[in-house]
Amino acid sequence: MFVEAVRLLVTLALLVVGFNVGRLSAGWFPSAGLDPAVTVAWGAVLGAGIGYVLGGVGGRALDQTIVKAPQAVSRASGAELFAGAFGLITGIIVGAVLSVPTIVLLPANVGWPVAGLIVLVLAAFGARVFAARSDDLLSATGLRRAARSVPGADEHGDRYLIDSSAAIDGRILDLMKVGLVKGNVWVSAFVVDELQGIADSADQNRRRRGRRGLDVLDSMREIPGLSFLVLEDTVPEHEEVDAKLLALAAKLDAAIITTDHNLAKAGALRGLKILNPHSIGESLRPGVSAGDIIEVMVEREGNEPGQGVAFLDDGTMVVVSDGASAIGTVASIEVTNTLRTSVGRMVFASLASARAN
Repeated sequence: MFVEAVRLLVTLALLVVGFNVGRLSAGWFPSAGLDPAVTVAWGAVLGAGIGYVLGGVGGRALDQTIVKAPQAVSRASGAELFAGAFGLITGIIVGAVLSVPTIVLLPANVGWPVAGLIVLVLAAFGARVFAARSDDLLSATGLRRAARSVPGADEHGDRYLIDSSAAIDGRILDLMKVGLVKGNVWVSAFVVDELQGIADSADQNRRRRGRRGLDVLDSMREIPGLSFLVLEDTVPEHEEVDAKLLALAAKLDAAIITTDHNLAKAGALRGLKILNPHSIGESLRPGVSAGDIIEVMVEREGNEPGQGVAFLDDGTMVVVSDGASAIGTVASIEVTNTLRTSVGRMVFASLASARAN
């Protein structure tokens, strides 16, 4: 029905054009002795025929465009559509005002096309710029971007996005199993692709880490009370995986689960919620303090001459100031200081005694 309506309108319009061309053509070629009635008839018939063909082609193309329009705009948020429409209207108004001098000062056959071009350019410019700055515009008006809904998600549960570092680390899986992390747990397709690339690496250690990350994600699907989904959002405006993840978390109003210190800092600076299993593990570790005497295996030399390096049972590095002579033995050490860094905790100690292991 829509295609036929467009075809009818185009046919009628070109019929009128053909009629007028036929009526005037007899005067254009007076020496040819053309009959005005015949030229009018032929002009109308040709115009109607061309209009019928072009109207059908144009109607079907326009109908397909209208059908695909919802799919095209589905990638844009409501805030971007609202800001883009506002920018479009603003561009039309500004363009109309700026084009008045061209209409007044230039001949009509030049001024009107130039004016139309000015309005078209400013309307497109306004729509693109306003859509790109939709968050700032909403903030300026005191509004807040609504979190995008995800089909199949629990609308009342918490939202989490998993980074590849957290999947490889694996400790988040234990937090989910005991119910400390529940609700919606999502992983983006580009993070899965990143893990697959690591799993296909020629380096054995990287390959093992990538496979572990994929296994952890697969295990999440079996945890009761957890809504696990793989999101196909591509975030084409960013190239780096971390930038894509930050943008997607902001769009979905989701917390990022990561053990990447730099990503966690960048997310926190943008006002995003961050869950770092490594930080949770650090805060729950049993502490040692200055003056404690403990036994450790001194495993290797340190960076400084005479230093030895050992590790506590929980993986904490211990730097023994005079422990190079005790490498390969279980040594009794006295803790002199502890230091908490962005990547974990370090313990500094001095050698108290050593015995053969």
